[in-house]
Amino acid sequence: MQNLKNFRLPPGFRGKAAWKVQLWWLVQAIFIKLSPQFMYSWRRFVLRLFGAKIGKKVLIRPSVHIQYPWKLSIADYSWVGDNVVLYSLGQITIGSNTVISQRSYLCAGTHDYQDAEFLIEAKPIVIESECWLATDVFVAPGVTIGKGTVVGSRSSVFNSLPAGKVCYGYPAKIIKTRINET
Repeated sequence: MQNLKNFRLPPGFRGKAAWKVQLWWLVQAIFIKLSPQFMYSWRRFVLRLFGAKIGKKVLIRPSVHIQYPWKLSIADYSWVGDNVVLYSLGQITIGSNTVISQRSYLCAGTHDYQDAEFLIEAKPIVIESECWLATDVFVAPGVTIGKGTVVGSRSSVFNSLPAGKVCYGYPAKIIKTRINET
């Protein structure tokens, strides 16, 4: 069982100094969450100031929560919907022309439940280009979703999914092929 009395964050885990983390959370609360819906270029600008790699014409809604923008990369023409959480304890990479729909949660961190100190671990998430994660999809740490794959609403993705598939469920399973290679 865990003994949280002994829990400590690994050195440098957040990727920036504590003051910069606190500044980001304040900026996010004021300048991202309170920005009008149509101000996509403003949100791209602010995220880039804090080290996020944000491509051309990326649409990020004001209600999106991004834990550490310096651990986020989103390629051109992708969309991130309302109330999405990008819990970027580890790197989160989103390809081009990809949609992360409302209320989805990408969680790039976990704990070692077998360790008494309940060690925290960062594991990257990769969502390749031309994917669609429908409403309320959970993506676990260390997962890659292959190019062109669709993940259905309310699915939970605990293992990587191959390219060009339609998947859904708890846990998400391949249902059919989305793209026929002919």
